[in-house]
Amino acid sequence: MIRFDQVHKRYPNGREALAGISFNVERGELCFLTGHSGAGKSSILKLIALIERPTRGQVFVNNQNTAGVKSRGIPQFRRQIGVVFQDHKLLHDRPVSDNVALPLIIAGVSKREIDKRVRAALDQVGLLGKEKSRPLELSTGEQQRVGIARAVVAKPSLLIADEPTGNLDPDLALETMKLFKRFNDVGATVVIATHDVHLIEQLAARRIVIDGGRVASP
Repeated sequence: MIRFDQVHKRYPNGREALAGISFNVERGELCFLTGHSGAGKSSILKLIALIERPTRGQVFVNNQNTAGVKSRGIPQFRRQIGVVFQDHKLLHDRPVSDNVALPLIIAGVSKREIDKRVRAALDQVGLLGKEKSRPLELSTGEQQRVGIARAVVAKPSLLIADEPTGNLDPDLALETMKLFKRFNDVGATVVIATHDVHLIEQLAARRIVIDGGRVASP
């Protein structure tokens, strides 16, 4: 599903975030990227989602070399990927339903189908009945679940998350990770970047340790 082949990422300021990194993630796998802050975890996720491109090396997603995806093709490419951000990136002036519906609106899905899928996604994350609430009326944990609902509403084959439990207390963090596990159980490939080793140990999943832009443990 995902393959990094000798991938380097150097930013304009000269910082080398990734230094010849190689690894595979199989289809249907639940995988954690771990390592200290600045190890390169976020850079890996950005390359997967084509938010950024590698300086050298090749990245394959769903058997497609991302180097072959032109700028105009990026929106179509991203439709197969659900992305969960640590800071939620919700539209605070829109209700929950509009936030969750955004990927479907962009994809041109009919309003009737959007309403159906939004309700189903909110039900999956335990927020059915909160459709008309504004994000700032919700708790931090509820806002994170809105972000997860938005990521899965289009039924992507790949779900990636960057420190999705970083702002949550331990109980909410475990509950959130169990949500990702449920999506993995129904067939989604899930890649989560987190530094919370204790949390990972409570879930049976593969761990890829990143250190200094390299794979320290596959």
